[in-house]
Amino acid sequence: MKNPKESGLPEIVIITGLSGSGKTVALRALEDSDFFCVDNLPITLIDSFVSIVSKNSEIKKIGIGIDIREKGFLSEISEVLNTLKNKYRAEILFFEAEREALLRRFKETRRPHPLGGNIDEAIQIEKERLSLLKDAADRIIDTSSFTPHQLRQLLTSLYRIQKGKKMMTVVLLSFGFKFGTPQNIDLLFDVRFLPNPHFVPKLKALKGTDKNVSDYVLKKQATKVFMRKIKDLMDFLIPLYIKDGRSYLTIAIGCTGGTHRSPAIVEKMQSYLKKHPIDLNIVHRDIC
Repeated sequence: MKNPKESGLPEIVIITGLSGSGKTVALRALEDSDFFCVDNLPITLIDSFVSIVSKNSEIKKIGIGIDIREKGFLSEISEVLNTLKNKYRAEILFFEAEREALLRRFKETRRPHPLGGNIDEAIQIEKERLSLLKDAADRIIDTSSFTPHQLRQLLTSLYRIQKGKKMMTVVLLSFGFKFGTPQNIDLLFDVRFLPNPHFVPKLKALKGTDKNVSDYVLKKQATKVFMRKIKDLMDFLIPLYIKDGRSYLTIAIGCTGGTHRSPAIVEKMQSYLKKHPIDLNIVHRDIC
């Protein structure tokens, strides 16, 4: 069989995961990136659908959103997905979020969980039913710390038409340990050893993205040494990740509250990474 990646067949991205994790936002982001998208397609119909749509030479990218809640579909998941991957350039994205984040989102939108009943119990049931899809996923994305805008930006950066130079997407994430460590990160740096602007009265109310706070953090000798070392590390690692075929890398920088030190470090790291052939996204999780 011809290699799907070399056959001119359409690129297929399957969006699935937990209810409330951002699947709808992700699918709309794919539409903005010139994907032909369809939502809530039963898995048993995917192969036939793709076969029909791929006959249109103008459709090069297809996005498919699927929710599998009916037990009758579960026994056929593996076979259908394996067939799809063998015939096309297919990638499965599984979206999830921490329990607290999912509960908060359902409360804010006042929408019932699709499985009905108690939301907490429904989330657990859905996790169990979708475990096969999660195991088969090429990429698992935890959206707990993302706003809809940030998630849309991430998906757009992952799947927009590349110009040949941008070979990997890098997300630089600042956060506060007291609000929990983010999930599914690749590299984590703890900068709580740096002097804390929180205890400087004139800086306490400001943020790490403000010049006064940034200057305070970056001019400390310990910060200067740390930044030199992290720059050398990034210059060493990123080309190797690209060579290895990585398309997505998340680097998290954490301090106590995620307001001062880690955002300042992330903003400075941004300037270091621009020379690499990457799409760079900045997320300050705990800055209000």
